[in-house]
This record gives sequence, C-alpha cells and structure tokens, in this order.
Amino acid sequence: MDRRESLKALALGTLSVGTILSATGCEDKKNTGEAKAGNTPGYGRTPDEALRDKGLMEEKFFTAEEMKTITILADIIIPADEHSGSASDAKVPEFIEFIVKDIPEHQLPMRGGLRWLDVQCAKRYNKSFAECSPEQRIAVVDLIAYPEKAAPENSQGVAFFNRMRSLTATGFFTSKIGIKDLGYVGNTPNEWDGVPADVLKQYGYAYDEKTLATCLKIEDRGKIMTWD
Repeated sequence: MDRRESLKALALGTLSVGTILSATGCEDKKNTGEAKAGNTPGYGRTPDEALRDKGLMEEKFFTAEEMKTITILADIIIPADEHSGSASDAKVPEFIEFIVKDIPEHQLPMRGGLRWLDVQCAKRYNKSFAECSPEQRIAVVDLIAYPEKAAPENSQGVAFFNRMRSLTATGFFTSKIGIKDLGYVGNTPNEWDGVPADVLKQYGYAYDEKTLATCLKIEDRGKIMTWD
C-alpha cells in the first residue's frame, strides 16, 4: 500500500461529522455585537459562528514564505495522481492557515517545525527548504517521515511532520476533491420494494394501487416524501 492509499484508509476509518466537529478546541467567547455572516461557503453557520469565522479568515498567521513551505510539504504528502488533484489543489494550505487560528495549540509546533526544516536545509545545502531542489527536499523529509527509523536528534522534526501529515490528510479528505477520491457518497436510501408477495399472501394482505404508485417507486427513493 502506498502513502496515498494509507492516508485514504485512515480517512475512511475516521470520516464522520462528529470527528470533524469535535476537532475544534476553541474557547466559548461571547459576542455582544450584532453578528453578520462571514464568507463561509459550503457549510452552515449560526450568525455568531459565521462572525467568528469571518474574523479568523481576515487574520494572517503564516508568512508568505511559511505558506510556500506548507504548500510544498502538503504536495509531497499528497501529490496529484491519475485519480485526483494534489493537496494544494484541494486548498489544504488554506485549510491549515485557518485551523491554526481556530485551534491556537497548533501555532507554536507548526511554526517551530517550519523553522526546524529551514535550519536543517541551511546546514546541509545553505538554503531554505523552499529554495532547495525537489531531491534535496525529499532527502530532508525522509529524515522525519518514518518515526520508527528516525534518529533521536530529529525528534522535533518527526513530531512536526506527524502533525503536518495529519492536518494535510484531514484537510484533503474533507475537501470536495478528497471526498470524491475516497468514493464516499454519504448516506443513500437502500432499495426496498415492499413486503414480499408471498408474505403478504400468507397473511391475507395486499398493497392498494395508491400505495404502490406512491411509496414503492424505487427510482424516487432519493426524493423527500410529501404526505397527505
């Protein structure tokens, strides 16, 4: 199983609304002003939640250079393939920028880890991670991507990459691109064509024409029923 398939299996095993919603570790701050909906396309929010999200989206935590490194790392973790786009295609870097503001506990480990990468690259190649060649980047990533093989002196980098990998997988597999890649279609109605005819006959029952026409049309099972 390759890296992408491993991440996909992990996502399939944990994908649920409860998991996603419980990932927020924010304080319950009261808002005394009038809440106005922010730009939160694709998901529902109460006015207070939309106002909070709007404030987070207007802030910037990572520098442009840090975002460049995050984008490179995310695409190393989940590159584009014949099935779907890359992590950056799914806007994972933007997700990470948002989530570290939503959950501030991520901020110090993420910024420290990005700095660790640049220091290691400076020692080896006299340049930042983003300035390194693809081969040089992979050489550094290989030092921290496999915890069981990593040297003790690289423990900070391992902890950072574990966090980065988790955030990347979360952002990707909860995006439209990632959900399509998983083949996850959510809850869909099963086909049900009523009580078997032999059982109805055994108990002396039969469907009337109205019930057959209204309730047992398999092609309409995805529609919301209107009852009279």
